[in-house]
Amino acid sequence: MPNLIYTRRNFLSSAAVGAAALWTPGVFAQQLIQTPKQTEGPFYPNKMPLDTDNDLLIVNDSITPAVGDITYVSGRILDKNGNPVRGALVEIWQVDNKAAYIHTADKNNPNRDTNFQGFGRFVTGSTGEYLFRTIKPVPYPGRTPHIHYAVKIKGQEKFITQCYIKGHPGNANDGVLKGIKDAKARESVMVDFAPMKNARHGELAAKFDIVLGFTPEA
Repeated sequence: MPNLIYTRRNFLSSAAVGAAALWTPGVFAQQLIQTPKQTEGPFYPNKMPLDTDNDLLIVNDSITPAVGDITYVSGRILDKNGNPVRGALVEIWQVDNKAAYIHTADKNNPNRDTNFQGFGRFVTGSTGEYLFRTIKPVPYPGRTPHIHYAVKIKGQEKFITQCYIKGHPGNANDGVLKGIKDAKARESVMVDFAPMKNARHGELAAKFDIVLGFTPEA
């Protein structure tokens, strides 16, 4: 994996600007589809990593990055009417490049990449945007590649869903994904992980908007 010249400090300081640049306008031009709820799964961290920011490739001030395909995952949190939700706490967690969660009960945990944070948080801004730097998800035994999401808003029940790689062959046999019976809703959680324009190290970008089924109270 090439050396990362984009430091953790630089990434964090430019996160809000990057998130706004990565999301594509036009969500209102199409019919909004409520993002389906999905299982949290057994491996939401039972012991938080030393670092819980939105850069999962670097833990604290380490100079050794995690192994994997660098991916910028961004999007917006929207209410049922398509309005941006400000101040939502967005959490993600996923396996590392060795298919290991940071949860201590994962049988593969002893083999995990200790340079991968495995979990991150981001609080949305005025346009509802979020941004994470992570790795492209890899298959986990019995599961197609995916990223877990939790959205926490004051006064509301925690919203849980998952994001998948559009076109991945494992999607057809994934029991959790197939559990979404509505075809359009199922399609809404599968997104492209596409090469970023002018990327120096082959970085990817994925845009995943989450449409909630309610309008948060002001």
